[in-house]
Formats: sequence, C-alpha cells, structure tokens
Amino acid sequence: MVDTKQEIERKYEATAEEAGPAGRPDLPGLPELTGAGPVATVVSRGVATLDATYYDTPGRRLLADGITLRRRTGGDDEGWHLKLPVGPDTREELRAPLGDEVPAEMATLLRSRVRHDPLRPLAHLHTERDRKDLVDADGTVLAEVSVDRVTARRLAPGESEPARWTEVEVELAEGRGHDQRLLDAVEVRLRDGGLHRADTPSKLAKALAETERAAGAVESGGGGPGKPAKPGKPAKTARQVAQAASEPRRPLGADDVVLDYIRRQIDALVRLDPAVRGDVPDAVHRMRVATRRLRSAFRSYRKVLDRSVTDPIGDELKWLAGELGVERDREVLTERLQGRLAELPEELRRGPVRERLHHWSHGRRDGARATVLGALDSERYLTLLDTLDALVADPPLRRDATKPAAPVVAKAVLRDYERLAGRMATALETPPGPDRDIAIHQARKAAKRVRYAAETARPALGKSAKRFARRMRAVQDVLGDHQDSVVAREALRQLATQAHVAGESDFTFGLLYGREEERAAARERELPDLWAETLRKKHRADLES
Repeated sequence: MVDTKQEIERKYEATAEEAGPAGRPDLPGLPELTGAGPVATVVSRGVATLDATYYDTPGRRLLADGITLRRRTGGDDEGWHLKLPVGPDTREELRAPLGDEVPAEMATLLRSRVRHDPLRPLAHLHTERDRKDLVDADGTVLAEVSVDRVTARRLAPGESEPARWTEVEVELAEGRGHDQRLLDAVEVRLRDGGLHRADTPSKLAKALAETERAAGAVESGGGGPGKPAKPGKPAKTARQVAQAASEPRRPLGADDVVLDYIRRQIDALVRLDPAVRGDVPDAVHRMRVATRRLRSAFRSYRKVLDRSVTDPIGDELKWLAGELGVERDREVLTERLQGRLAELPEELRRGPVRERLHHWSHGRRDGARATVLGALDSERYLTLLDTLDALVADPPLRRDATKPAAPVVAKAVLRDYERLAGRMATALETPPGPDRDIAIHQARKAAKRVRYAAETARPALGKSAKRFARRMRAVQDVLGDHQDSVVAREALRQLATQAHVAGESDFTFGLLYGREEERAAARERELPDLWAETLRKKHRADLES
C-alpha cells in the first residue's frame, strides 16, 4: 500500500562548515531559531541514522525530471520513497513498505519516464540527521529543521570515492499548507548564520555532482593537494570571451518558436501521466489538451515541420486524445448536469433524480477509467512518447523553419483563421437543427486550432498574438457551450428513458432538456454579432503588423 503526503521544504548549505565525524550531533553555528515568525521554542528530537539507496535509469531519466526514488532504512519513515515535483519547494511524496523490489504502484507512476529502461541503484547515501522541531506558543509543531551530515557514494556506473557535506533542511509539518511566511522567517535566521540555499535540488543531485567532480579531478591528475592537473584544453582569453559575446546571434527562427512549443507539450504529457494514473482532479483534461495542442501545432505549422513525419504522429495523438476523452467527456457532462439540477427549485425535482444521475455517472466512470489506464499501460502509448522524443531530437525541418519567425507564424495563424471563417459561414447559413449542430461543432474545432496556433506564435508576435488568441477563446467558448448543450440533451434523453422504464417520473429530465434547448438557441443568437466583431479588419491587421 502506498501513502501520499505533500512535502514542502527548503535545503541550505553551510558556507564555512565541513562535515565532521559521523555521529556528531550539532552543526556549529546553527543560528537561534526561537522568535523566527511564530516559533516559540525549538525542541531537539535527537539524532537518527539513515541509509538510502537511490534508483534511476542508466540515462538518469528521473533525475532529469527532478524525481527521486529511494529505498531507505532508519528513521520513523523507512521504506520506499518516491518524490514527484509539484512546484517551488513542493513535492508529492509517496511511501511504501520496505521490500527488495520497487513497489509496483511506484513503478507504474514512473512508466512515462522510465518506459522500457531498467531501474538500477545509482547512489548510496549515509546520513546522520540531527532533528529539531519548531514549535509555536500553543505547542503545535510548525516545522522540522534537520542538520544532515551526508556521506555519499556513486554506485553506477562503478563505485566512487565518497563525498561528504553538511546541509540543513527545513520542512513544514503536515497540515501547515505552504506557510511562506514561516519559511521566509526561518530563512532569514539561517542566512544570518552563514547558510545559503542549496545549489542542487536534492541530495542525490548533490551526491552525483560531488562524486563526479572528485572522479574528474582524479582522472585529470588533480586528485589531491599539491598534485597539478594534467594539461587540458586551454582556457579562453578575455579577448576571446569578449569576441564570442559580440558575435551576432541567429535571429529567432520559426523552428525555435514551434519546437519550443512542442517540447513544452511533450513535457506536459509526461509530467501529467502520474497525475492521471492517480486520478488527480483535472489531470485527464490537461493531458488531453496537451495532446490536442501537439496535434494542432503539427497541422498549423506544416511549412515548418514535414507532414510526412508529423501526420502519423498526429494520428497517434488523436488516438490518445480519444482514449482520454471518454473520461473527460464524462467529467464535463456530469458537472454540467449536476449544476443544472442544482439550479432547479426543490419542487421541480420529481423523483430520485439525484440518485439516478449519480448512478448513471458512476456507471460510465468505471468504463472510462479503465479505458484511460489501458491506454497509458499500452505499448502503443510508450511508442508514441519515444517517437515524440525522437522528433524533437532530430526535427524534420522544412525550408520555412530557418526563416525569421514572425512572418512565418503569422501566416500560419491567418491560414487557420481563414479556415475557421469558412466553417463559421457554413454554420451561420445552416438552418437550425442537427445539421447546424454539426456545423457549429466543426467551427468549434477550427476555432480551437486557431487559438493554439496563436498561442504558439506568442514568442514571435508578442501581445498581438495574445490578443488574437483571446478573441479566438471567446468564439470557442460560445461554440463549445453550444456543443456541450447538444451532448447534455442526448444524456438527458437517456436518463428520462431510464427513469420512465423504472416507473419513476421523467418530468425533471424533460424540464432540463428544454432548458438546454433554450441555452443552445441563445448561444446561436450570439454568434452572428460575435463573429462580425472577430471579422473586423483591424484584428487581422494587428496580427500582420
């Protein structure tokens, strides 16, 4: 079984203190922390001995993403620990009981990073931890301050000479949220005491940096005091450095803009994988958006990237978005129907409508959830991730790729905009009914593509692209609400039928159906004026300028 907690901590290094003998309980110079913000007393908890083996792939995929996986003995939380970055100073920590193998649930959460690579021991760290609790006037523990004396050895590839250092960790107690003021107040005291923020984000990163630096010194002949390093590549002179700095840099190219956007979406896909598996709210939606943005970028910027390469990848992204969409569509639809039901007065809620809606939604959820997890556990998905990595490593650039970015990306956005204009004209000319519903849905997808293209173009076009994307978002929102109403009406029809067959009143579902019809009609009435405003020449000129 895996337990989860949020870890909020900061790490500090001693600028003038070397690690002392193992077991030495204090760090000379640790400043007085009583009075730092709400801290009333500092309570010592003694010294704990911790031994941890850290794991990673041969290519250190986890370390590259700021993730740590370790098996630790000693202390009151021994076992397997997996730490996933969440934000500044914040990580999600998962804990599992001690065992010889990486827990299956942790291995699953790492699948988008690890893929087919093995997890191997990378480093061993022995830590003598002197623990102190920071307590307020009411006796509540606010945070723990740990003075860690660390001895680290690199295990892969090959053993290394040990590295030793001392660091201080300040971790907020569980339930304290992100108490920025407390962390800042303690940091002021630590800085005054000669400490500074650690240069590396984790003990593992520090261990590898220190052991590899030592190994490099030995290999170069600089392994100890008084031993001159072997001659290597001569350092650049001040004149050479100044000359390199004065050389003109390549102007921002279209490939710079497009590939940067694509990399960010790929990073989002990989980063959101554990959140989707862990059923974190909104994670499926954000992952689906990343797949759509990638596919849209491939299609919008086909003058930058070769379509013969990106089209097959786009097909795979469409597959993934479809698998994610089953769960996301259920989430959106359930939220909409629950909201509409909550708007009705109690006297208009006839029969067990809440219960029926609940059972209907949860019945669909099980199948949707299985679909999502099945996709993420498939070889097809892992192959897609590998293919995306290969794409950015060796992008299939076309002739427009190296041209100045602004005119290339502006042209791409406007090309998508013309496509949207054609679909909007069709939607507005189609009489009300199912055909118009389909036409509006097609226009919605086109509006989303224009918006994503404009978002991609922002580094080159600045505020004009931001304004253009905002206008497309307004159009997309109206079109999207209309489509959501179409889907909601179909669901309400099903719910009414189920209620009728069960001998329950279908009045409420019929009432909600009528209200959704009215909402869709109101959205259709908004469209002509909204689109007329979007068509104003100044908007297009703003993008082209």
